Amino acid sequence: MTSVDLDDQDRQTATRGVGAGRAMTWFLIITSALGFVASFTLTYERFKLFTQPGYRPSCNLNPIISCGNVMTTHQAAVFGFPNPLLGIAGFAVTLAVGFGLLAGARYRRWYWIGLNIGTLAGLVLICWLVTQSLYSIGALCPYCMVVWAVIFPMFWYVTLHNLRHGIIPTPASWRDSLDAVLTLHWFGPLLWYLVIIGMVLVRFWSYWRTLV
Repeated sequence: MTSVDLDDQDRQTATRGVGAGRAMTWFLIITSALGFVASFTLTYERFKLFTQPGYRPSCNLNPIISCGNVMTTHQAAVFGFPNPLLGIAGFAVTLAVGFGLLAGARYRRWYWIGLNIGTLAGLVLICWLVTQSLYSIGALCPYCMVVWAVIFPMFWYVTLHNLRHGIIPTPASWRDSLDAVLTLHWFGPLLWYLVIIGMVLVRFWSYWRTLV
């Protein structure tokens, strides 16, 4: 791709905006819906836990998989309010973006960059919460793990979309490497899942052994 091509693409992005293919559109809708439902359910469970003495959350399955143990910690309200409220707000935005794309919307560069920054911020927070859940709290929240499962792929594919369409500019010398990453796009999410599963297995291995 020449510099002239890049300039033309920049002008088109600035004036007409960029849409997304059907796969990307439905991916955003499905992952956002899963994250929104998980966040909403966790908010509801937290409300019941703090307003009804003796309430047992539906996600308390055993000593390890117990969102009740997670919700009562200070890590569950990093900014002074329940973390799931961030999920409700954030996934509502990405869900709206997905439905907009489904209706044929084309977003300007600043919007796609904002979406990229938002998903990155969510990923950073989730990475911190993963380490806190595993190594400080010592318990797993099933609804939180749904968010773990969707946030990295969401960031990954939004980033790849922005790279593919020149929203995030890259040098021409990176083109072959970028094409290779786009071809093996599934490897990023796969690696994320393998790392998370490995961390969970190792951290609670003594407990999993008792179930065998």
